[in-house]
Amino acid sequence: MDHWLSIEVLDGEFPASAWRRAHGDHLTEAAITNGALRWQWHEHRWGVVIELEFTDDEARDRFCGLPAVTAVLDAVPDSLSGLLVYPGRGGGSGARVPRRPRPLPVSCAGERPAPDEPQFVRLTTLGV
Repeated sequence: MDHWLSIEVLDGEFPASAWRRAHGDHLTEAAITNGALRWQWHEHRWGVVIELEFTDDEARDRFCGLPAVTAVLDAVPDSLSGLLVYPGRGGGSGARVPRRPRPLPVSCAGERPAPDEPQFVRLTTLGV
């Protein structure tokens, strides 16, 4: 059974990538020294994600309670709504089905103007 933990940090007052550069090594070191088997960082246009796999749920929970981890997570760019921590793999694992691109909005994509005069076609009959 997998014992993953995902930590998503969203951009805020400064980019989450800057947060990762400042605190990522401390977070990774704390994970390794507390039973993490694997870890993987993902950078997105909206922030960063680290996925950590632990030997068991107890190791994962101990990691979350470390003062060093709490301090690093308190330093995220958006302290109100810029941090998601949850068990399992998350934002960086990718979608199973790729999303289709949406059509780009075009500034001239408005309603066509009605013609000034109605368009008629003159039908004539052939003289018999």
